[in-house]
Amino acid sequence: MGLIVQKYGGDALGDKGKGKSGGGDTSQLYGAQFIAEKFLHVAHVVKKTRDQGNNVVVVVSAMGDATNRLIAMAQSIMKNAPARELDMLMSTGEQQAIALVAIALESLGIPSRSFTGHQVGILTESLFGKARIRSIQTERLESTIAEGIVPVIAGFQGATADQEYTTLGRGGSDITAVALAAAIRADVCEFYKDVDGIYTTDPRVCPSAYKIDRISYDEMLELASLGAGVLQSRSVEFAKNYGVPLHVRSFLHDNVGTWVVPEEKEMEDVVVSGVAFNRGEAKITILGVPDTPGIAAKVFSRIGAKGIVVDMIIQNTAQEGHNDISFTVSRSDYDAAIAVAREVAKELKAREIIGDNTIAKVSAVGVGMRSHASVASRMFEALAANDINIQMISTSEIKVSCVISESDLDDAVRAIHRAFEDKRSTPTIDMG
Repeated sequence: MGLIVQKYGGDALGDKGKGKSGGGDTSQLYGAQFIAEKFLHVAHVVKKTRDQGNNVVVVVSAMGDATNRLIAMAQSIMKNAPARELDMLMSTGEQQAIALVAIALESLGIPSRSFTGHQVGILTESLFGKARIRSIQTERLESTIAEGIVPVIAGFQGATADQEYTTLGRGGSDITAVALAAAIRADVCEFYKDVDGIYTTDPRVCPSAYKIDRISYDEMLELASLGAGVLQSRSVEFAKNYGVPLHVRSFLHDNVGTWVVPEEKEMEDVVVSGVAFNRGEAKITILGVPDTPGIAAKVFSRIGAKGIVVDMIIQNTAQEGHNDISFTVSRSDYDAAIAVAREVAKELKAREIIGDNTIAKVSAVGVGMRSHASVASRMFEALAANDINIQMISTSEIKVSCVISESDLDDAVRAIHRAFEDKRSTPTIDMG
């Protein structure tokens, strides 16, 4: 008998564009029959796993676009609603889902009980909107399992020591599932999605892309941190730290998906395991900054104070007592970041500010880079052969990233893919 945590996302419990309204906007409504079919399907998957002799713990997200709809409701009343009230509001989406999943399981004769994050003992820090889990009190969860009851737990949420409801940020349900799996020492944490696994990008971009069978924590962490929506990066980091095997699979069939596991020797044979890309990037350059100590600290402390995450940074060699600093941010942060950069540039008497929100980032990822030379040059040659200019470069032990023009992105993905496809596996992950 195994102990399995199964996490079902919003796509398993709802479907954009197929509700009563016939549209995919945040006001979409779901018909009763449509809801029943979705939740009963999930219940049947849980039942099959349980019938195989396993104990199952279920973690669910809110239905479809429920969270977005709740946020839209709040913003229609007040643009910048209090963070505490937003967390109180958003946590209700998962509460609807857990009750409906429990009801669906009961309808199949499976004893089930729903729990909020607070009820199951998930204690978080006091940071509304993006709280981190401090501890999990597993007594209630373990006693429920021992009674033969399937616990259905709300993802994305917890509570502080003084019983304030908190949410864990986007993708927080993934974190809930992995944290619970670690706490109760589950054999595996399964993620049921509308894709077959950690899969290739749109075939229109790279026709030879395909599903990965096994991938290391480090590779998945790099891909997730680059923006892949399949798994949340903090959940992958949690799984790595606590040794929780992850299995990303489809809720539409029984096929094996992608296993995310500790690095295996065979993985080093694959030079590049994934070609990731992100269209949502922007670049800002401050020209003519004084070449004195503390300038970079001043620029980026001011950027960070606005809650803006900086990705890549390049500072050139000083000329005549001045240099240039370029950095990238999420395109959604571009307006705020360039406004801060202009303020700082004025104070520093910099020569000019240049902004570009038409860039993209493409990255080659693979643990095989540790034992294979010339990966970067091979990537750069592939881009050069296709007349694609590299604007910025960033590397890690298992990743090489390049900033390029967004108009060149599709050609870049295909070129890099071809450069490494003589190896066993070179999938392409769509970062949006």
